[in-house]
Amino acid sequence: MAFESQNFLQSQTQRPGIYQMHDERRQVLYVGKAKNLKNRLSSYFRSSGLTLKTAALVKRIASIDVTVTETETEALILEHNLIKQYRPPFNILMRDDKSYPYIFMSDKDAWPRLAFHRGAKKQGGTYFGPFPSVHAVRESLNFLQKTFRVRQCDDSFFRNRSRPCLQFQIKRCTAPCVNLISDQDYAKDVEFTRLYLDGKSESVLGALEGEMERASQRLDFEKAAEKRDQIAALRQVQAEQVIEKGRGSIDVVAAAVSAGQACVHMLYVRQGRILGSRSYYPKAPLAEVPSELLDEFLPHVYLNGAGRPDVPKEILLNAPVEGGAALTQALHERVGRSVPIKDSVRGFRAKWVELATRTAEQNLTAKLASRVTLEKRFDSLRETLDLDSVPQRIECFDISHSSGEAVVASCVVFDTNGALKSDYRRFNIDNIVAGDDYAAMRQAITRRYKRLTKGEGKLPDIVLIDGGKGQIGIAVEVLNELAVQGVMVVGVAKGTTRKPGMEKLIIAGDQNRVIARPQAVALHLIQQIRDEAHRFAITGHKQRRDKKRRTSPLEGIPGVGPTRRRDLLKHFGGSKEVQKASVADLMKVPNISKKVAESIYAALYNE
Repeated sequence: MAFESQNFLQSQTQRPGIYQMHDERRQVLYVGKAKNLKNRLSSYFRSSGLTLKTAALVKRIASIDVTVTETETEALILEHNLIKQYRPPFNILMRDDKSYPYIFMSDKDAWPRLAFHRGAKKQGGTYFGPFPSVHAVRESLNFLQKTFRVRQCDDSFFRNRSRPCLQFQIKRCTAPCVNLISDQDYAKDVEFTRLYLDGKSESVLGALEGEMERASQRLDFEKAAEKRDQIAALRQVQAEQVIEKGRGSIDVVAAAVSAGQACVHMLYVRQGRILGSRSYYPKAPLAEVPSELLDEFLPHVYLNGAGRPDVPKEILLNAPVEGGAALTQALHERVGRSVPIKDSVRGFRAKWVELATRTAEQNLTAKLASRVTLEKRFDSLRETLDLDSVPQRIECFDISHSSGEAVVASCVVFDTNGALKSDYRRFNIDNIVAGDDYAAMRQAITRRYKRLTKGEGKLPDIVLIDGGKGQIGIAVEVLNELAVQGVMVVGVAKGTTRKPGMEKLIIAGDQNRVIARPQAVALHLIQQIRDEAHRFAITGHKQRRDKKRRTSPLEGIPGVGPTRRRDLLKHFGGSKEVQKASVADLMKVPNISKKVAESIYAALYNE
């Protein structure tokens, strides 16, 4: 039944607000904001002039909910929150929502440390960033370690040192753990580090030059040489990184849209130098031009969390945005300062915008080319499997373990746009016989599709299993038990030579029909999906295995806290020696009673 727009529009206000468009099942299709609700909503129901995508949206509308706000800024913030909550299919959606990496400096420690950080900022300290990549953080930490020698070790490692570690020997730390540097000198190194990360390298250079001069006057030539080397390192970095004149903290954001696909490229300019860049490929079903794309994209980047320290002093765009004034006001309320948003600049700023625009267009061209390749592969798979239509969603399972230890199953998802990483899942497999891949596959598939039968997520068109008839039989059995219908199960079995390109496909339910020589293009797609499942499983397995091996066997034993663990390890010299000890031996450790010793022995013996 078509949405009755005429009466609905007559009742609308001309005040700002947001609107939510629903389908017949009350699922949110689209969330939008408007300075004038009546005018904006009326634009969707014109007799002509709508784009194909907008017309497709309007055709599915069954109802519209409207929320009136006091200002356009309030509408912008509310729209952003609702998009995050509902993730409507016609709104811009970010595929890569991974948080940016930062450099963390602890403030409360007597001897502050530097560390890599990503995620929620819960620790007390200062966060410098954001950096565009993990590599940029590692590179900066490496430079700081060589130049200012502030410690980067974990607190647990730091507290238990009785002599300097290797970092001191190679002159990358001043060994505050064993008091080989005074409080004042270490505090000075920390302050230089902080000033450098704040972009005040000229202040650092001035202070270092003064210290070098004073050391020379005292005839302390070793100290003077140390300061000289620090100055040289800073000068070297300046020479390598400054590519344009100018100062300030600026984000340059450029968008490109073509053939229903989009790319947004961001340059991060800090203290007159380009710190790095990052490209996004958001789903933007309704955006037809860069200005529309940026209008939806910018709130996603800059309105995530109150008082974000990574909001720059200025934002440069390659196209004007309708909601620029509202976003500027929202940012002012969030960070407590003005953040100008400009789309018309000159000089070196114009060069930055041109560089970002050119990069966005080039990356989008490459993505479109890869998408054409992907479409060909999906169509080839349709022909190979003799399907009526191109499969829209493929899920692939794989198992990884080391001789039955730390078993992890992976499930990766591909659609016609490529890897859908937000839908990937890993399963830690427990309570099975070591090395029983069939039991591991059964547990993984059961856990995956038991949730889907409850209406959570989407069912795939094809389930790929990296294995032969045995693994396929397990998959079919589980799907039948869960009453999952309409899903094709395909096994990928290695050929007799076990070489890539010689795989054969086994189709379940069709008398296990074997396709000995699949089309090469279809096989490339299957290999891509299978290799991704294998990579994802191995990564999860290594993480689980390494975590288990890092965990002390003494952890989790009732009555054995950090102090007793430390006393035990100190007395016996290591966890392996503790495991060899008898109850009588354990009782020789201070603060270990007979009851506690028996508890420790029982726990270690059971392991």
